[in-house]
Amino acid sequence: MNFNGELKVIGMRGCEEFTAQVDSYLKQIRGSDKSFVVSAQCPRFGSGEAKALINESMRGLDLYIISDCFNYGVTYKMYGMQVPMSPDDHFQDLKRIIAATGGKTRRISVIMPMLYEGRQHKRSARESLDCALALQELTSMGVTNIITFDAHDPRVQNAIPLNGFDSVRPTYQMLKALVKNVPDVVLDKDNIMVVSPDEGAIGRSMYIASVLGIELGMFYKRRNYSIIVDGKNPIEAHEYLGRDLSGKDVIVVDDMISSGDSMIDVALQLKERGAKRVFVFATFALFCNGLEKFDKAYEEGIFDKIFATNLTYHTKEILSRDWYCDVNMSKYVSYIIDTINKDASISDLLNPVQKIRALHDKHTESQSE
Repeated sequence: MNFNGELKVIGMRGCEEFTAQVDSYLKQIRGSDKSFVVSAQCPRFGSGEAKALINESMRGLDLYIISDCFNYGVTYKMYGMQVPMSPDDHFQDLKRIIAATGGKTRRISVIMPMLYEGRQHKRSARESLDCALALQELTSMGVTNIITFDAHDPRVQNAIPLNGFDSVRPTYQMLKALVKNVPDVVLDKDNIMVVSPDEGAIGRSMYIASVLGIELGMFYKRRNYSIIVDGKNPIEAHEYLGRDLSGKDVIVVDDMISSGDSMIDVALQLKERGAKRVFVFATFALFCNGLEKFDKAYEEGIFDKIFATNLTYHTKEILSRDWYCDVNMSKYVSYIIDTINKDASISDLLNPVQKIRALHDKHTESQSE
């Protein structure tokens, strides 16, 4: 097996726990007692400026940098004030770490679960193309591969056509968490449907529906394009297209939950149309406007469970909610790192059809016993 340099991992601020889990799995995979994690810091001056420090040689290494640009739980001191790190702060620290390697690594891969500025990926007026610029910045600094999860629009990779870019979907891990936490769920076309909350998420929903052989429905967002509220055109209504939902469980699939208004409105409409239970799959659950509306919706029976990955930061309050299920992705990330380091194909990791079907068959068999 060809190894492209000695494997090392750097976890940026806020990713320490996740990186430690990835490291633990890598040690199991490689049969090693030695940690793969490199010690690195980005200390701040009193003015808020920063620098990067890496505490060991980078020469000839195959380096993987894990960065959660949306971890608002990390702070630094500026002029005596504790300031939460913004996505911009996290991205700048990532570039500082890359710069600190001094071009001595054999290869650098960045694992950025939620893509920085991923929602600012296309131009609809005189506005910036932040995601494309960020990708070009990283590759110009020597980054070879960028691995992200469920990119808002994976076509943004067109900004770096000569570099590696993989957008991974956690479909198998979501379904595995569903059957584990809701053992009575029946995964057949008579008992469950997949519904896309909007036209942008239809591809994610089609994949699950096709692999499981179940029905697909969708909503489309009717927006008011004459005004802008909080940087976007407000949604006036969600219109449903699809088969009858009466008595069926429903899986709603999307890349993220931001404020949650759209998700709760979709779940409410599904319940009004006769859905038995509503399960939400969201790769990134940000809960930007707090948890109160989710608590209220759950108490009113509007939705039954939200499944989201641990790829972005979640507070203890989120993790303690009965309606929330954290889907651990650290083992999956460790397999991706191990495979790329060996210069092997990650196609099977990106398209886990056989694993999903095996999970379906095992779950169905257990229910028939």
